[in-house]
Amino acid sequence: NTNPGRASRTAELVTMETTMETVKQRVLTTDAALQTDLDTMWLCLGAILVFFMQTGFAMLEVGTVNKKNTSNILLKNVLDASVGSIVWWLTGYGIALGGAIDSYGFIGSTHFALNTDDFAGQGYSYGMWLFQWAFAATTATIVSGAVAERCTFTAYITYSILLTGFVYPVVVCWGWNTTGWASAWKSVDDDENPLLMGCGVIDFAGSGVVHMTGGVAALVGSALLGARKARQPVAGGPLVELPSDYAPEYGPIFQTLGTLVLWMGWYGFNGVSTLYIVNYGLVAAKTMVTTTIAAGTGAVTTLFVGSLMDGKTDGQYTLKLGNVQNGLLGGLVAVTASCSVIEPYAAFVIGFLSCFVYLGAVKTLDALRIDDVVLAIPVHLFCGCFGVIMAGLFATKENYANAYYSDRADDCAGVFYGGNGCSLAAGVVFILSIIAWVGAWSCVVFGGLRNMGLLRVEEHVEEEGMDKSEHGVTSGYQPGNTGVELAAVDDGSSL
Repeated sequence: NTNPGRASRTAELVTMETTMETVKQRVLTTDAALQTDLDTMWLCLGAILVFFMQTGFAMLEVGTVNKKNTSNILLKNVLDASVGSIVWWLTGYGIALGGAIDSYGFIGSTHFALNTDDFAGQGYSYGMWLFQWAFAATTATIVSGAVAERCTFTAYITYSILLTGFVYPVVVCWGWNTTGWASAWKSVDDDENPLLMGCGVIDFAGSGVVHMTGGVAALVGSALLGARKARQPVAGGPLVELPSDYAPEYGPIFQTLGTLVLWMGWYGFNGVSTLYIVNYGLVAAKTMVTTTIAAGTGAVTTLFVGSLMDGKTDGQYTLKLGNVQNGLLGGLVAVTASCSVIEPYAAFVIGFLSCFVYLGAVKTLDALRIDDVVLAIPVHLFCGCFGVIMAGLFATKENYANAYYSDRADDCAGVFYGGNGCSLAAGVVFILSIIAWVGAWSCVVFGGLRNMGLLRVEEHVEEEGMDKSEHGVTSGYQPGNTGVELAAVDDGSSL
């Protein structure tokens, strides 16, 4: 006979087990959903910080150009993000991070206009779109600063659309897409889409992808545009220092504010490039620490080394505000590729050496008679190239395993930490590929515009200022001095 009490207890136990299993599944589901929400908010926070860098660029540039071009440069900064949002939605994101396996990792072919048929309409996916859009806007702004004060609005709109909607997204696909031909984010190395050199390029937050892309376009654009009359009074002649009253009186204030805003935004740029925060807190925090050390070291080193290189004026050395600002930015750009895979001492070394890369690049541009208004080319192109190389040298096995994949950390660590050199070789290939791709398209775009007479404003427009001719500003500005005389006394700012 069956014991009624025992049967009842057995039924109760079965019910309790079922209930506990149900609760367990709900907890696991809730935990997974919470992790996804945290990671989504992490991306949104990063997007806000990187987008706020547009404010930094605007401040830096408005403090550098002549005040007769104030409205022009500010309008371009606003449009970098505005136009970028449209083209990134339509084509940019799909080319950059869409499925690229059919093109062997060259170009994405899905996710255009956030098509619901192939775009995973989850919160995290939208957060990724927003984060990557902020990066794209940054790339366009690098160029607008370099070619300021003599580039037509037509030329600006043309290169901005093509850079944000096509040229830059292709580079993103190469370096960051999980199926990109140069990407270290691939989890599997297979015959159809192998890892570049067995490792892929270490470019964690974009020394190459973002900064070199913007820098190469800026170099080609500046070279084809020619120098401003204020810097090259005699056509084909050497570049001269700007008159002491060229930049507005408030220039140093905005330059400094802009630099500090950019530094703050860089914590989103580098730190949030972990793309996740759950289980990645160590990587994110360490990334922000290395970013800080490289920035500070670059600033201090460039301040004093730049002073020594300039020599004495009236028997004493001059500490220039421009050197500390651009030295800081150069250090940030240089550490962006390796920020997650290096130790703090390596960040110090990279920041220190970036000083010499930046200062050498400034001298090179002067020798080549290329006029870069905000010195974006030395900061972004040269320091960006240097940063990709440094990642292949200083990446440690432990940090590589934490930031990328542990199963190939022994081989893909930096040369100084026992790696087989494949990451360094991949970096060199990636650098050359960016120069070739972006350089070729920039020559087509800027060269075509110049041949059509649409690249540079007319001489009288440059003399009067683009605020008046292109934006209807007829009062409030005095014509800037574009004379040929050198400043009698260095005011301490070379920006």
